[in-house]
Amino acid sequence: MSERYDVIVIGGGAAGLSGALTLARARRKVLVIDGGQPRNAPAEGVHNYLGRENVAPRELVRIGREEAGGYGARFADGEVVRAYRDGDDFTVETRDGAHRARRLLVTTGVVDALPDIPGLAEGWGHWVLHCPYCHGWEVQDQPVGIIATSPLAAHPALLWTQWTDDLVLFTNGQDVPGVPAKVKVVDGLVARVEEQGVHLQSGEVVPRKALVVQTTLAARMEAVRDLGLETSVFEMQGLPVATYVAADPMGKTAVPGVWVAGNLADPMGQVIGAAAGGMKAGAALNMDLLMEA
Repeated sequence: MSERYDVIVIGGGAAGLSGALTLARARRKVLVIDGGQPRNAPAEGVHNYLGRENVAPRELVRIGREEAGGYGARFADGEVVRAYRDGDDFTVETRDGAHRARRLLVTTGVVDALPDIPGLAEGWGHWVLHCPYCHGWEVQDQPVGIIATSPLAAHPALLWTQWTDDLVLFTNGQDVPGVPAKVKVVDGLVARVEEQGVHLQSGEVVPRKALVVQTTLAARMEAVRDLGLETSVFEMQGLPVATYVAADPMGKTAVPGVWVAGNLADPMGQVIGAAAGGMKAGAALNMDLLMEA
């Protein structure tokens, strides 16, 4: 640990790389540590990202690294196993060593928890989808199924009518009020799914080209537990749907010296929003360091 960085960024997706780019352009000594497992890795392309529409997720990471690296940002590939306050600084440990910094930007994101239905995990990000703004154009006018995981399933049922008229909502044991009249409702439990259809426990098979599932989002906190960050619960219509780390509009948390950005701070945000959050956090971190001098 001979080197002392101004900021270590934990997580190298859109938020982390955007923060690193901002800090590097501010002539800060910054290190990005990333385990190489982006949440959107299964997807074929990133959408609604102005100037980078349909770019592959890993290609966006490559471009971001190249841009931030051009201003002096450094990178370490590997999983963070622990991060903690060490006197006036922070120490971030990986399996390959430890690094020291004056401040931290944590962009570890969230983890999608899928229902325990055989076949969903294998299709995740391909023909098992969650967001019409991310995937709706690609399956427009095709037969789409929505598997209810809570009473909130009427919301995606309404939303997806913008992209297709051939919608089936599988209640899967849930009581789902307010389903639009144009959406066909199929009761019964789902036994398994495959790329071409949904198999019910009754033996009925309903052909579908794509499936929509609402996941539960959990803040990815394992490596940063020792920092003292606390998670909050994000609710929709009174039901918990995600956990996240609360922060001010610039990403500053209640833990001195620690900022957050991306889905860790905004679990419902898309990639372009994550990048914007990283940029704001980077600017705030630079000013915080200036105020200390």
